[in-house]
Amino acid sequence: MTVVACESCLSAIGAAETPDPVLEALRPWLAGRRWFAHEDGCLRGVRTRAMTVLHEGPPTLLHLLVDVRHDKAAEARRYQLLLGIRPTLPPHLRDAAVARLDHGRWEDACLYDATADPELMAVILREGGPGGDPGGPRLTLTGAVPATTGLAPRLLTGEQSNTSIAFGDRLILKVLRSPRPGPHPETEILGALTAAGSARTPRLAGWLHTRVPGEDSSVLGVLAEFVDSDGDGWELATRHAARYITGDGRALPAVGGFTGEAHSLGRAVAGLHRDLARCFPPGRISARAVADRAGVMCGELAEAAAVVPQLQRYTDRLRGLYGDYARFAARGRGITAQRGHGDLHLGQALHTADGWKITDFEGEPDRPLSERTAAQHVMRDVAGMLRSFDYAAQHALAGLLATPEDREASGTAPARLRQARRAQAWAARHRRAFCAGYASAGGCDPRCHPVLLRAFEAEKAVYEAVYEARHRPEWLHIPLAALRRLTAAR
Repeated sequence: MTVVACESCLSAIGAAETPDPVLEALRPWLAGRRWFAHEDGCLRGVRTRAMTVLHEGPPTLLHLLVDVRHDKAAEARRYQLLLGIRPTLPPHLRDAAVARLDHGRWEDACLYDATADPELMAVILREGGPGGDPGGPRLTLTGAVPATTGLAPRLLTGEQSNTSIAFGDRLILKVLRSPRPGPHPETEILGALTAAGSARTPRLAGWLHTRVPGEDSSVLGVLAEFVDSDGDGWELATRHAARYITGDGRALPAVGGFTGEAHSLGRAVAGLHRDLARCFPPGRISARAVADRAGVMCGELAEAAAVVPQLQRYTDRLRGLYGDYARFAARGRGITAQRGHGDLHLGQALHTADGWKITDFEGEPDRPLSERTAAQHVMRDVAGMLRSFDYAAQHALAGLLATPEDREASGTAPARLRQARRAQAWAARHRRAFCAGYASAGGCDPRCHPVLLRAFEAEKAVYEAVYEARHRPEWLHIPLAALRRLTAAR
């Protein structure tokens, strides 16, 4: 492991101190985090880019930016850490433990993930403003949502690539675990939509940022309005799908009880696209650029098939779908394009008393920033949501058959086959409802763009297959089934 103390680190904790004990303790803990990249191979080195004591303790709050190298990666990946130090950990923080430091400035103290500590997370709002440490993170507020101090912080669960902390029922801070220098899509889009008065997204309250010597400023966190909801679209959809698949609930209509919500979600997404078009003027992608993109998609497919051998049986037809996409653009001398969501799925939609609100405009974190901020055809967002309805149905079905006892309770093989068919029917019905809602709100009718939808859905399913093979092999059958359907329709 390579350990280098940068100038900002030394100035923050004193020239006689180095972060070596902290980094030594971090290495095994990092490898176990859900947001840590494992596909890049073995962890080979950790280098500090910046380290600041945000709050002297006990408890002490440390902010770190570290560059991590893997044996299969050409470049280091940056991570942001908020770490706490206490002499001993109280019971409610024991699950957040990282290690006990055995030497250095905080010898014999407990190092832990500070995002689980309400006392230290309150420091971010209280001391992260303009009066904070000039070498550390800075909190810039928009004034759109009052950032009142004294709000009780609580760690939210369920995220993979980032970590979110709610402050009372007013604010939510998304800590970006892998920040990159330069602008961030979410602050850019939410800031524009907030200034335009859009009612379809939370308002941007501010952002946490810093400047590492020799680099552009990096957005470290997004502070937004907390949206009171009765759940996100994924939770609601999978619940309804499971009830429909099993036939449980006599009050449910035959179509599954969620079609009205799917229709209204389609309308909300169409409205969001209109708002985005007002904030970011649309343009066109030339036929040449589409052809180049189709070539990139074919290249990504070849790389994916090397990781997931089951994809090889579909590669020829998938290349044909991507070719159809390029030929469609050539006939129309390009395609329309505008800023979109970038990673739209049911989990990004919150169901509120005022209708659906769309959240999380970061885009797919593993995609290059230039791709995440580029204008795209709106059908890319639609395709992402259609894939999500498919996932919801199959996830609900898998949950019903998770154990041998579940499979036995589900009845005979013909009964299980009926349940599988009901899952497919649920997904198809709600995909149609979403498209109908999108068209009814004035958006272009997705059903009139089958070539684009098939290409974009296929691209998404290939991405999903690689992700599932690496992280959730038991879910790999879901994108593979989608690819079988998409290629059979060509």
